[in-house]
Formats: sequence, C-alpha cells, structure tokens
Amino acid sequence: MNAFLPSEARVVIVGGGIVGCSVAYHLTRLGWGDVVLLEQGELSGGTTWHAAGLIGRLRTSNSLTRINKYSAELYASLEAETGQSTGWNQVGSLIVARSEERMIQLHRTAAMAELFGVEARIISVDEAVEKWPLMDPNGLRGGVWLPHDGKVVPKDTTLALAAGARQRGAQIIEHIRVDSIETAHGRATGVRTPNGSILADCVVLCGGMWTRELGLRCGVTIPLYPVEHHYIVSEPIEGAHDNLPVGRDPDTQIYFRSEGDAIMLGAFQLYSKPWMVDRIPDDFAFQLLEPDWDKYQQPLEAGQHLIPALKETAFPKFVNGPESFTPDNNFIMGEAPGVSRLFVAAGFNSVGIASGGGAGKYLAEWIDGGEAPMDLWSVDIRRFMDWQNNPNYLRNRVTEEVLGLHYQMAWPNREFETARDIRRSTLHERLAERGACFGSKLGWERPNWFAPVGVTPEMVYSFGKQNWFDHVGAEVRATRDNVALFDQSSFAKYLLHGEDALQVLQRVC
Repeated sequence: MNAFLPSEARVVIVGGGIVGCSVAYHLTRLGWGDVVLLEQGELSGGTTWHAAGLIGRLRTSNSLTRINKYSAELYASLEAETGQSTGWNQVGSLIVARSEERMIQLHRTAAMAELFGVEARIISVDEAVEKWPLMDPNGLRGGVWLPHDGKVVPKDTTLALAAGARQRGAQIIEHIRVDSIETAHGRATGVRTPNGSILADCVVLCGGMWTRELGLRCGVTIPLYPVEHHYIVSEPIEGAHDNLPVGRDPDTQIYFRSEGDAIMLGAFQLYSKPWMVDRIPDDFAFQLLEPDWDKYQQPLEAGQHLIPALKETAFPKFVNGPESFTPDNNFIMGEAPGVSRLFVAAGFNSVGIASGGGAGKYLAEWIDGGEAPMDLWSVDIRRFMDWQNNPNYLRNRVTEEVLGLHYQMAWPNREFETARDIRRSTLHERLAERGACFGSKLGWERPNWFAPVGVTPEMVYSFGKQNWFDHVGAEVRATRDNVALFDQSSFAKYLLHGEDALQVLQRVC
C-alpha cells in the first residue's frame, strides 16, 4: 500500500484506466494543480489493458467524431511529449459489405464522414483485397476506406497519458481503493478510502465497470452492466504484418487486424453473455474470464471464411474480458444530477480507447468551464432515470441487444427491441386493440403509427420508404381534415411559477 495519501486536493479522479488518466492529463493541461488520481490496482488493470486498441475517427454525430478525431491526433503525439510510446500506427480502416443494404449504409457513412471532416471513400472489392491480400473476395460487394484510422497499445497509451499528467504535477497513487464518495448539502466533498479520506472541491468517477456501484453508494444513477467480450489471436501467418489495416465485416459481426505477424479476430455478436457477479471484485485486475470456444464458433467460422489462412492455424490466445455497456450504447459523461461537483466518465461500450483521449479533454473542459463545451447530450448522464439502473433491465438490454448493435444495420427509425413494456399509458391496451405499433421513449410505450385492419403492426426497416409510410399518410390526412386525439401523457410536464411565468410561456410556446 502507498503510505502517502494527501488530506485534500482540488480534484480527485477515481480510476486509472485510459479515461481517468486522460482526464488527469487534460486538467493539468488546463493549468489545474493539486490533481490526485487514485487507482485500486495498477494503471490500466481493469478493462483497458485487454482492449483491442482500434482507433476509428468516425462516429454517429459531429460531437462524438470530434472526440475520436482528437484522440487519434493526441495518441500520435504523446510519445514526443512524454517519452512513453503509445504504439500508434496509422494503418487505416477497411469496412467491407456483403449486401446491397450494407453498401447503401457505407455510402451514407462516406457522405457523413465528409460532412464531419473525416476522409473516407468507397472502394471496389479489388481495391479492398489490395489493402488486405489475405481476404477472400467471394461474397463481397465493396467497402469503405478510412486512411487516417489506426491502432495503439492500450496499456502503453494509458501510461503515456499518466506520464504527461505527472510531468505537470498530478499525483497518481496506485493500490488505493475508494470505498465511497463523501457528500454534503448536495455536492461532492471528497472520497473515503481504507487509508483515510481526501477532501476535494471536485470528484471524477472514471472507474469503468466499478463506477455503477460507487454511484449507488451516493445516490447517483450510472446504468452499466458487464458482459463477456472476446477476441482471439492466431499463430504467425505468412503474409500477415503489422501494417495491415484494421478490418471490419459487420455483416458477419467480426473485426480483424494484424498483431505483428499474427491476426487478431474479434466479434460483436448479436447476443452476449452476462458476467453474473453480484458485485465486481475489487481485486479483479489484469484478469480474464475463462475462454468460451462454443460461444465463439460463429465469429471463428466467419473469420475463417473471410481469411482462409485462419483455417490452417491455431489460436494460442483467447481474450475473454468483462466490459460494461450502457442501455443505449452511448457512454456516460457529465456532472451527476443531484450531486454537484461529482463528474462521471464511464460505460464506453468498447470505444474507450478510441474515445478516451477526446472524452478526457472535453470532460476536463466541462469541469473547468462549468458547462459542456459542445453538444454532448447523447452521452450526458442526465439522460438516464433511476429505473434504468435496475439489474434485470440492464442485463436484458445489454446482453440481448446493445453489444450486437455495433455491427447491426443502422436503419432509420430503429427501435430498441429488448427491455420493453417498462412504462405504459392507462390507454395502452385500447391503443393496442386499434393496431398501434409501439415505440419506446424513455421506457414509455408510445404509438408510432396505427396499422389498419388486416395489417400486422410491426416495423419493416429499409433505407427507402418504410412499411408505415402510407398508414402515417392516412393519419395525417385524418388529423388535417377531421378530428384526432393524441395521448401525450408520457411527455414531460413542467410547472412554471412566478410573476413572469405567463410571459415566458408565451415566448417559448
């Protein structure tokens, strides 16, 4: 145990994975002194160390893309600044398609990338095979190429961020467990450890899959659930080398990259296995779960089909590490509702390495400036409610749907299918009898459209007109020409009071 523990600090960061070290690094870059980071084991020992290290720049929004773009630029520059290598290698990313629908999605991906300032271009099957000569082109229709993506060594990247933070005065203490967050009058005041307490003006929770439990102890909802997530690494293969691009074949739910002269094969399967523990052990550091070859048969067969050389090799390394996911597949950032000066950065849904650098930067700016530096609502902790922290709800949503969403088709208007019927209007059964096709908004079952007699009320997704189009058209005409009744009981309610309430409402409405 480290004998020295300061009695107070300006900020205490809980967790020494890539995100916690990134927050420490960026706070010190903003000029913050008296930064203390506490790690219950050793740096990167939770989920960070066994991550695949893929760095893709493009995400689903401009804000999230800015986070990842910054991460890539930071990781490329850290060694020159700190002397600690990150293993950054700009090998590019290749995504291949096996269906017409997937090619439509890739065209949309390339168009969105241009809008967000990320270079991406559609390529032919022949061009894809030129970039990954070990691939079998049979069944492929084309792909998209993102030349500025790359890969890192996650543990080394964490150590580089920690080195940069230390060089500007941060104190990083390993082997110190945080038992609870101390609060008073609705704000965080410090942390309590077995070695004593530290008073702090600000506390930041970056504890990965341990963060949910820390939140529960101070009344903060941080809905995370750990599942088994795995990849395998082959023996050396002729033709493999470390400069091959990161590859993804989302139609078969696999990703692949070289690891020296071997090949790493990973997966985002439709269904994952929950890590069934009542409480995540404090000492689960640099540990893995047991290999599960039965569960891995589908991605293994898909990988061997795409890369035939994998049929002739053994796989001496099976990495099965628990990782926490959120109910909506977006990570969690921001100041905790109900406890001021308590900030959270956790639940990164397998993008913690790619997003860690940028997430640390923008959370540090949020802490320093008192408000989000850009539109971060899609990851803001305030989007969740207490009922979403229910373990049964989380287990159902995360294991049956969320992990697999990474490689599912990005259909317009897609609804979550699991953990449904949480909240219902008193009119629910009557609406269902009239053919309602329900969607889910913050747990409420709300009619998206009504199927006429003889039509099944279910969504059929496509990139063109979807199956509800004509039915909604009929509803619009009925509303315009006749009379319609809308059940809005699930919408948020606001009570405004004071002398200017009417004036404010007149302006807002």
